[in-house]
Amino acid sequence: MDIVLYALTALLYGGLAVAGWRSHRHAAVRPMLESVPPVPAAASVPAASGMSSAGRALLGVALAAHGVLLHTTIFPQNAMVFGFAFALSAMFWLGAGIYWIESFFFPLDGLRLLVLPLACVASLMPLAFGGVRVLPYSAAPLFKLHFLIANIAYGLFAIAALHAILMLLVERRLHAMRGGVAARHAAAAGNGWLSSWLDTLPPLLTLEKLLFRLIGAGFVLLTLTLLSGILFSEQLVDRALRLDHKTVFAILSWVMFGALLTARKVSGWRGRAALRWVLASFVALLLAYVGSRFVFEVLLHRAVV
Repeated sequence: MDIVLYALTALLYGGLAVAGWRSHRHAAVRPMLESVPPVPAAASVPAASGMSSAGRALLGVALAAHGVLLHTTIFPQNAMVFGFAFALSAMFWLGAGIYWIESFFFPLDGLRLLVLPLACVASLMPLAFGGVRVLPYSAAPLFKLHFLIANIAYGLFAIAALHAILMLLVERRLHAMRGGVAARHAAAAGNGWLSSWLDTLPPLLTLEKLLFRLIGAGFVLLTLTLLSGILFSEQLVDRALRLDHKTVFAILSWVMFGALLTARKVSGWRGRAALRWVLASFVALLLAYVGSRFVFEVLLHRAVV
C-alpha cells in the first residue's frame, strides 16, 4: 500500500511540476519565434492568473496522498518512525499545502515551479533513507503536540525561504532593468524562461507582505515549539533544557528570526540584506534538526532522539 502512495504522490507532484515548467518555457520562446522586439519586463509576458481549477484539484489530491503516506509511514502500528528524510518530506508537504492555500488568493505560479519539484523529491527520500529510530514515547500527548507544532513551523519557514529566493531574483532583475538601454534589453530578452517565470509573480511589495506574514506565524509556532520541547524534556528526562546541537541551532534560528521581525517593526528593514537574513535563519533551522539527523543517521550511522 505504501509503495502505491509513494508512486501516486511523486507522479502527481512531478506531473504538475513538468506541466508548469513546459507552459512557462513555451511562453518564453513564443515571443522569440514571433520576432517580437524586447519590451519592458512588466509588459513582456502577461501575469499568470494562478493555477487552473483542474491543477488546483490535482494538487489537492497530491497533498491528500502525501499526508496519508506520511501518517502511515511515520506512525505504523501505534509506534513512531522518524528521521531526516521524513522531516524533509513533512516540511515540503506542509510547504506545498501552504502554497495551495495561497494560490486561492494570489497568482503564485512562480512559487509553484519551485515548491512542487522539491516536494516530489522530498516525498521519495524516505525510500532511500529509511534508517530511522522508533521513538518509544510517541504516544505522549505533549510530544504529539510538540511534533505537530514543530512541523507546521518548519513548513511555514520553508515556504518563506522560497519566497525570499524568488524576491532576490525579482530584485536582481529590477536592478538590471534600471540600467542602461543595453542592460535593459539584455534583462528583458537574455533569459526568456526566467523572465517568463518571474512575470507570473505578484508585485514585490505583495510578496514582501506575504513573506513577513509567513515569518511572523512561523516565529510564533517556533516559540511554542521551544516551549513545548522544554516541557516535554522535563517530563522525559527531568531536565528543562538539554544544550545539544539541535537545541543550540533551534535557539539560534529563533533569535535570528526574532531579530529580523524586530528590525522590520522598528526600522522597516527590507531589501536584499533582509532577504539574505531570512535564508541564513532558515539554514540555521535546518541544521537544528534535519542537518543534525542527516549527519548522525547517514554519515555516523547513529540513532538520535
